[in-house]
Amino acid sequence: MILNKQNIFLLIFAAIAGSILTLMVSSFIGSSDKGDTNDGEQKPLYWVAPMDPNYRRDEPGLSPMGMELVPVYAEDAKNNQNDEAGTVKISPDVVNNLGVRTAAAKMQNMSSIIKTVGYVEYDEDQLVHIHPRVEGWIEKLYVKATGDPVSAGEPLYDLYSPTLVNAQEELVVALSRNNSQLISASEDRLKSLQIPEGTIETLKKTRKVKQTVTFYAPKSGVIDNLKIRQGFYVMPGTTMMSIGNLDQVWVEAEVFERQAAYVKNGTPVTMTVDYLPGEKWQGVVDYVQPALDPMTRTLKVRLRFENKNGRLKPNMFAQVELDTQQGEESLIVPKDAVIRTGDSDRVVLALDGGKFRSAIVKIGRVDDQNTEILSGINSGDRVVVSAQFLIDSESSKTADFKRMDHNDNHDNVSMNMGSVLDDPENWTPAKVNSVDVAKRTVNLTHGPIKNLEMMGMTMNFSIASSIDMSTLTEGSEIEMIVENSSGGMFEVTHIRPAGKE
Repeated sequence: MILNKQNIFLLIFAAIAGSILTLMVSSFIGSSDKGDTNDGEQKPLYWVAPMDPNYRRDEPGLSPMGMELVPVYAEDAKNNQNDEAGTVKISPDVVNNLGVRTAAAKMQNMSSIIKTVGYVEYDEDQLVHIHPRVEGWIEKLYVKATGDPVSAGEPLYDLYSPTLVNAQEELVVALSRNNSQLISASEDRLKSLQIPEGTIETLKKTRKVKQTVTFYAPKSGVIDNLKIRQGFYVMPGTTMMSIGNLDQVWVEAEVFERQAAYVKNGTPVTMTVDYLPGEKWQGVVDYVQPALDPMTRTLKVRLRFENKNGRLKPNMFAQVELDTQQGEESLIVPKDAVIRTGDSDRVVLALDGGKFRSAIVKIGRVDDQNTEILSGINSGDRVVVSAQFLIDSESSKTADFKRMDHNDNHDNVSMNMGSVLDDPENWTPAKVNSVDVAKRTVNLTHGPIKNLEMMGMTMNFSIASSIDMSTLTEGSEIEMIVENSSGGMFEVTHIRPAGKE
């Protein structure tokens, strides 16, 4: 092949272009290894275990608990140094996947409606109990069943009683003697025995003693608590029946102990019953019981409702809403935002930059939708109302690890080793599970580490350079002193065989 000047020029140009391209690719790769890529994406500094931020690795992998390691970037590491204990940062895609929703804490009136349940009862102010004042037998019963309606003056029963017969005979004798004092005394006795006025007048006219006396309803209403039948023998004090009026009814309701302070006489009430869906009755609180029920820890209140059409029946179940009309504003958050435990109540605050932190709060009143916050957060703070339990557990864990480090610069705290070695409280028993000589790490099952406020668990530790790795064998029992190292893992600084000082 014969090369002319044109071919030689093309070969030289191709060689120069290839050299320039190689230099550009090498420069791009070098810059990518040092930090950010050309598209602005950051390169992780290291990876940590999700449940143990002190477990660090230079590449992705699995934690000792089998969970995928989480990348930590330079910006996150720098920002986290100034964050308050318990602050966690969650990437936007994770926030979206968790379905995190937030709401602002704000000053407004709490709902003044207290919802509870109750039972319809007779108005006991108008309830009449029927008792005999003499012993005798029920010769005839005009009412047959509980719930029968009666009108005032309608006959209820006929009673034969020797006492009533004798009282009538006394009046007849007094009339025959025309003795005004005896007549008056005999009439008074018959009236005290509840003989009807009409029966007394008939006796004075006819002067014929009746063997049975008819008793009449003193008022209109319905029969309740019917305890007699025809032929029964009754005595004074026997409750034979009751007559209740349904023009007005009572409703016995109960409110919780924490709500009792907001209920008083005259409080407006709205009531509904399943028997008549869609209809509402308006009434008021008629009476508040002075004592709390020791079993249910509730306070009974009595409500009064008009019932002219008689559609409210005794023993009906009712839903009740009491409008306590609370006019003072208070700091409230959605009810779902509060995490209630036996020891404390918490909310998860949504901070700037995708950060979250748990905050202990003191709560007040609680209604169907909101919770009153007495202290712990301020108006305008945003709280998490969904997925807050996951964030709260992570925040609490992070706070615990930050409290273990007492140095603001995250350096090892220098210790007086003479006093440390002499104090048995600083030594922690442990069992060696595995040893990695190359990485100078060891997996241990240990008891509580008191100087770091760490509970007993199984985890990896780094080994200080002053310790001979050959002294650590799998399955051996040791005692150790652990410090929080700057390398990201807890470091074993001193070891000794178990049981030896």
